[in-house]
Amino acid sequence: MSLFHSTRAMFLLLASVFAACSSSLTAAQPAKAPMNTNRVYVGTYTGQQSKGIYVFDFDPASGKAGQPSLAAEVADPSFLELHPNGKFLYCVDESLQQVKDGPLKGSAVDALAIDSSSGKLTLLNRQAAQGDEACFVSLDGAGKFVLVASYTSGEIAVLPVDDDGRLKPASAHVKHQGSSVDESRQKEPHAHSIKLDPSGRFALAADLGTDRIYVYKFNPKDGTLTPNDPPAGIANPGSGPRHFSFHPSGKYVYVINEMGMTVTAYSWNSENGEMKPIQTIRTVPAGVSGSHLSTAEVLVHRSGKFLYGSNRGHDSIATFSIDPATGNLTPTGHFATGGKTPRHFNIDPTGQWLLAANQDSGTIHVFRIDPQTGKLTPNGEVIEVPAPVCVKFNRPQ
Repeated sequence: MSLFHSTRAMFLLLASVFAACSSSLTAAQPAKAPMNTNRVYVGTYTGQQSKGIYVFDFDPASGKAGQPSLAAEVADPSFLELHPNGKFLYCVDESLQQVKDGPLKGSAVDALAIDSSSGKLTLLNRQAAQGDEACFVSLDGAGKFVLVASYTSGEIAVLPVDDDGRLKPASAHVKHQGSSVDESRQKEPHAHSIKLDPSGRFALAADLGTDRIYVYKFNPKDGTLTPNDPPAGIANPGSGPRHFSFHPSGKYVYVINEMGMTVTAYSWNSENGEMKPIQTIRTVPAGVSGSHLSTAEVLVHRSGKFLYGSNRGHDSIATFSIDPATGNLTPTGHFATGGKTPRHFNIDPTGQWLLAANQDSGTIHVFRIDPQTGKLTPNGEVIEVPAPVCVKFNRPQ
């Protein structure tokens, strides 16, 4: 055999071996995350263990979660909201004392950019929340305005969002007035949540201190608020309305009452912003009582068939079926959250899973939702995050 042919044969042999090895290495590489995997962001109370906002991946096909990691260091980011485009996250910053442009008497709202690859967060800017102890943020459907409620001072505000995700100074600011009953937590206003109705024409703000769900006309062009007529939905004295959730039909809104351990169903008129009480029902079993009890989160399932509410102290999720014709609720059970003090929970975008955040045990437990009954079954998945108080889903971009 000539030197040419010998060399050529050796080249072909090496090429064949290289191709085989390359194919083997490619096959051995880990598969990319499924397209339907969600990122979950967790707001916390910071301290010796927690450093801020955490993130982990969640697979709705299996109900399995990845290992959580620190997404951003933020002081007490106790409530979060995602921008509709999935590129920005907004959070309250309860303990912040100053912003870039000068001193800040109260707390702030932070705007953070999301890294599409890692899920990490980068601070864009901060704006004054216009109140003390900001506790809730939401966005309008177009992502042009952030709405924020401040608990201690009983104030609400609207912050415009720039094209780059940064927050501008407030375009609207309202301080609630009055009180409800002669009880230490209700001697003054305590705004606990604010968000728009499904039509985007009205902003509702639940105030624990005044037993009111204030209604404002919202201007989507300039982000201003105007008191509505009628001005509010009324809760039973001493109830302490906290959070609320609209039915997908837009006909009903459900308010969970922190002090009363109840949920109140209201009819909702999207033409004039009027809400009328339909029914008030307990969130804990008969005979259960005590000063250690309080409710926290409430959420209507995307199907419109079920309602969920969290009970702190009882450490459970109360479940209800919803009558679509009347809006009335029927209790269907109470399910232990697997930890202590379920301040918040959320349902994944597919509607298959509920994630309950237990603040005092530092755990998030995963439950499968029965599509026929709405009942909850733990799947054994437990995610450890220090002092979790808010859970939000976001699809990787």
